[in-house]
Amino acid sequence: MWFHIRRRFHSSKVYGNDLFEANRAVRCILPWLTRHDKDAASITARPYTMKQTFYSNGKLLLTGEYVVLDGAKALALPTKFGQDLVVETGAGSKIDWKSFDSDGSIWFEGNISFEEIINKTIGNEPSVRNTLIELIHHGYLLNPDFIKISQGYKVETHLTFPKFWGLGTSSTLINNIAQWLGIDAYKLLNNSFGGSGYDIACAQNNSPIIYRLSDGKPLVEKIDFNPAFSQNLYFVYLNRKQSSKAAIASYYKNSVSDLAKKITAIDRITDVVSVTDNPGIFARELEKHETILSDILEMQTVKESFFSDFSGVVKSLGGWGGDFVLAMSRENPTEYFKQRGFGTVLPYSEMIL
Repeated sequence: MWFHIRRRFHSSKVYGNDLFEANRAVRCILPWLTRHDKDAASITARPYTMKQTFYSNGKLLLTGEYVVLDGAKALALPTKFGQDLVVETGAGSKIDWKSFDSDGSIWFEGNISFEEIINKTIGNEPSVRNTLIELIHHGYLLNPDFIKISQGYKVETHLTFPKFWGLGTSSTLINNIAQWLGIDAYKLLNNSFGGSGYDIACAQNNSPIIYRLSDGKPLVEKIDFNPAFSQNLYFVYLNRKQSSKAAIASYYKNSVSDLAKKITAIDRITDVVSVTDNPGIFARELEKHETILSDILEMQTVKESFFSDFSGVVKSLGGWGGDFVLAMSRENPTEYFKQRGFGTVLPYSEMIL
């Protein structure tokens, strides 16, 4: 009996939220099986131990950065790049963990005992290991069974983009862990790193979305966003890694008296940008967006700071001051940016799902 259940719920690859329902079903029937199936004694060591692969998309935020935290509409773009997580049977009541960058190099390797996860045993100094322990601890609180019924795990993660690009190393990991444990990724995010959750929505969707928070709950609307002028859109890496936590903290430090009015303006811009096929309107709305956010954040726009002589639009994406920006230009701007030291320029078609 267990064989048929396991075949149904534990395929070699699991994408999206399928495993959330599968693992929940297994946990519900586990007590009954233990009482009624003579083969079920071995289940306690096996429901999570077949080799499984989970995948999540990376993210870019075209509109609504920062103010999405206060309920603004945001146009978010899942990327063709992402991260997978591969889980296999382990031993020793621990997780042996390896994380691979896109070039195949290992950027983290270590083991974490179940005891450390249960008790959230972390050091005082920030480290990848401490971050992992904290994240998996919060996963354990949402689903203790994944430790109770296992002898151990071997886990590997593989990025398909360079880690320093900032396309969602953390958010793709959170969503992959949530799939593995059969828990809500938004709850795991809120209980650990915090944030609006737009990156989790990108991780779970294969098309552009309109994202917003309503009473703290995520609302996701899939949209058909493929501008007729997408050949004029490019993503430029600034090589200035921006911490999402730091960006959020900085935003909350600023007191904006007319924030509600500004959010209404951002909502209107998002509505227009998401549907227009007129490149002139698209460009003007993005420039308006930059002006509003510049006022809220009390910062210069990225074009004012670095590209004042650029003949086109440059729009910050996500946290200001780092990672990628969007460049809109009649001509291919790659040479312009390369001459200024920004050698990573990707066309829209190579970046966005």
